[in-house]
Amino acid sequence: MTHRFLEHTADVKFRAEGSTIEEMYSSAADALNETIRGDIKILEQEEKTFEVDGPDQEVLLYNFLEEFLFLLDAKEFLVSSIKKMKVEDKKISCTVFGDSAENYVFTNDVKAITYNGMIIGEGHGKFFCEVVLDV
Repeated sequence: MTHRFLEHTADVKFRAEGSTIEEMYSSAADALNETIRGDIKILEQEEKTFEVDGPDQEVLLYNFLEEFLFLLDAKEFLVSSIKKMKVEDKKISCTVFGDSAENYVFTNDVKAITYNGMIIGEGHGKFFCEVVLDV
C-alpha cells in the first residue's frame, strides 16, 4: 500500500497502489489526506462511517475521495485513518477515525477531486490509480 506524488503543472497529482482494491483506495485516501494536512498528526478522537457508490470505477473513486472533502468542509472533520473498508462491485463502505478540524492549523486547501487524468487499472499483481487534485 503506497502512494507517491507525480509532476503536474498547476495542481497535485498522485499515484496510489495496493495489492488489493481496498489497499489502493486506502492509499488514495492517504495521498489526499497528506495533501490536505501535510505532516500534521491527527488524533483519533471520533469514528465516522460512510458509504458511496458509482456506476463505474472512476465515479466510485471520485465519490470516495470527495467524501473526505465533504467530511472536512461540511462536518469540519479531519480523517486520521481508515478503520475498515469494504469494496463491493460499485459500492464502498468505510469507517474512519479522526478529529475536529478546529483543533488543527493546516494550510493546504484542496478545492476538488478531478476526473482530469484519472486512471484506474490493474497490472503486475497490483491495483493502481492516478488522480489530480485541484488546489
